[in-house]
Amino acid sequence: MGNSSFTVLPMSQRFTLEPGKTYTGSLSIVNPADATEDFLYTMSVSPYGVMGEDYTADLVTETNRSEIAKWIKISEPTGRVKPNETKKVEFTITVPENAAAGGQYAAIAVSSNDTTTASEGVAVNNVFELASLIYATVSGETKHQGEILENKVPGFVVKTPITLNALISNDGNVHEDATFVISISNMFTGEVILPTEDNEGRYNELIMPESKREITREINNLPALGVIKVNQTIYYLGEVKTVEKNVIICPIWFMLLVGVTIFAIIAAIVGIVLKHKRRIAI
Repeated sequence: MGNSSFTVLPMSQRFTLEPGKTYTGSLSIVNPADATEDFLYTMSVSPYGVMGEDYTADLVTETNRSEIAKWIKISEPTGRVKPNETKKVEFTITVPENAAAGGQYAAIAVSSNDTTTASEGVAVNNVFELASLIYATVSGETKHQGEILENKVPGFVVKTPITLNALISNDGNVHEDATFVISISNMFTGEVILPTEDNEGRYNELIMPESKREITREINNLPALGVIKVNQTIYYLGEVKTVEKNVIICPIWFMLLVGVTIFAIIAAIVGIVLKHKRRIAI
């Protein structure tokens, strides 16, 4: 059986390009140490774009923002990588003289064509594929425009993790970075939950041109019951938006327990009142 656990590095690359010039890049194909055979690869270039606010990847549709897929040439589009080895494959980007300013996007895909033979003697192809995304900016009249449309923190949840939301638009012609900074603490004790030593509570998200992106972030390692103070700040194109809320975490079992307790107390009070009335009647 062929190897389907290969790795492609880096997962994405960024370039700033000038019309009429040629640039060189590379990516690495890793065949892990526990592989039992050589990895035979095939590389190809496709346009890259996104669909919808959830940014579903589109590796088929050609647009004026994916012309770069035609500018990329791979030095060794097929080859072999031995177990526990890494192979570096170079590519060139030749930018036309008349290239339009703004963002250009492509995906360099690495495929494994694993051919096996079924018990009936029929050849079966299992194709495994990973891609390194190319984010490029062609110099010229670039337009940087967009805004933070939504920044949401829930006020009440019945279970963890909690989900933070944002909606960001990019009306320009080049990709932009939005920076998120999240801090969380226990409202009663003041104990800092986030950031931690291994998670600074800060991350970036890329916003493609002429699009809106919905960004969600799940926060784990929270108390199952309690009140936490959550702060989410977004920095984007010079705009800063902050939302801070006290989030109540109240699981359903606790609400049921409270309900049963309240019912029991009411029932006990009613019982005492009725008993008292009977005594008076006597």
